[in-house]
Amino acid sequence: MPKPVKNLIRIVIVCDDAIACLGLRALTRGNRRMTIVADANRSNAVEIINRERPDIILLDLQVDGLIGLDLIRAAFDSTNQARVLVLTDTLDLETHRRAVHMGAMGLVLKDRATEVLIKAIEKVHEGEVWLDRSLMASVLSERSREERPQTRDLNASRIASLTARELQVVELVCQGLKNKHIADRLFICESTVRNHLTSILSKLELSDRFELALYAYRQHLANPPR
Repeated sequence: MPKPVKNLIRIVIVCDDAIACLGLRALTRGNRRMTIVADANRSNAVEIINRERPDIILLDLQVDGLIGLDLIRAAFDSTNQARVLVLTDTLDLETHRRAVHMGAMGLVLKDRATEVLIKAIEKVHEGEVWLDRSLMASVLSERSREERPQTRDLNASRIASLTARELQVVELVCQGLKNKHIADRLFICESTVRNHLTSILSKLELSDRFELALYAYRQHLANPPR
């Protein structure tokens, strides 16, 4: 008899398409580190998430259908443990930004290979942010082409204004850590982390953690997810 797997990743699938749910179940079949504990749809997602207390919420984002961005917030607010990983077929950067802003820890395009989804689940479970590789490359390339010498000088000045502690916070944000975990890692209180983030966003003239992550990757303050 095989030994029980330690740190088994428990997953709830949120999807209104029964066939798609079966497909997602098939993707993780045979992976001994993962188990699908329940399927959910828009009407019962929060109830099932509260009941099962999963590690990962795999949310099939249907921008033009029943499951939309609002359910990310509902799923995220319903549990302190689970991390939301979004499956989507849209390449719209604004949709991706909003998904992360609402609490998603990662996004995977639906046409990616099975091993990409498996790796994304593992990385998000470990606390890292997962953004689609091609999207990230496209964004970084586009922003690099737009950066003029004056902009480079301005960015250098802004980065130089960050304290050593603020640079540590930037790196931990890019690892996908939430405020509480950043506070634990740096042995400071959560309110201090919030103050650091407010200062960082103000100095860099950014609006949220998603923009901060992109900026940090582009300016080599942190390594992009692989």
